[in-house]
Amino acid sequence: MRIIAGQWRGRPLVAPKGDATRPTGDRTRETLFSMLLSRVGSFEGLAVGDFFAGSGALGFEALSRGAASCLFVEQDRAAIDTIRANGDKLGVRPDVRQTSVLSLGPAAQPLDLIFMDPPYGTGAGAVALDKLSRLGWTGPASWISIETDRREDVAVKGFAIDTVRDVGKARLTLLRAEA
Repeated sequence: MRIIAGQWRGRPLVAPKGDATRPTGDRTRETLFSMLLSRVGSFEGLAVGDFFAGSGALGFEALSRGAASCLFVEQDRAAIDTIRANGDKLGVRPDVRQTSVLSLGPAAQPLDLIFMDPPYGTGAGAVALDKLSRLGWTGPASWISIETDRREDVAVKGFAIDTVRDVGKARLTLLRAEA
């Protein structure tokens, strides 16, 4: 696993040991960031959330491409240690919260971009997005990416699907708040 583009392009990342997390592979990440780049134009200055963060690969990729900040939310201790280790390797101190995404309180302001890569087959991404939107984590301009198994569909009241793309075993769904 490596950073695909930006200031840390080609730098390796580590994944947590064991099978408790399933890091987003390079090809899937490359597809996701290509989809997002055509919509947001640039990652410069964006406030990002990497929820169900695992190794933190999605958040670190956004930071490498110029995002101003990234909040990593993960509840698994080994994954938290991995996010911090990846931050050390890249020379940054990641903003990490060890908690369930569903335990987050109200946001100070909406994020520009939220990545969610919950365990496949759980529907946790849709449940989390519904709660996060009520707590102010999303706004009218926010982009949300939810990675699921390719057989899963995502539907969240108040959000419209912009696009869906299957990559290997993964399905990438980009959503925006409905007008």
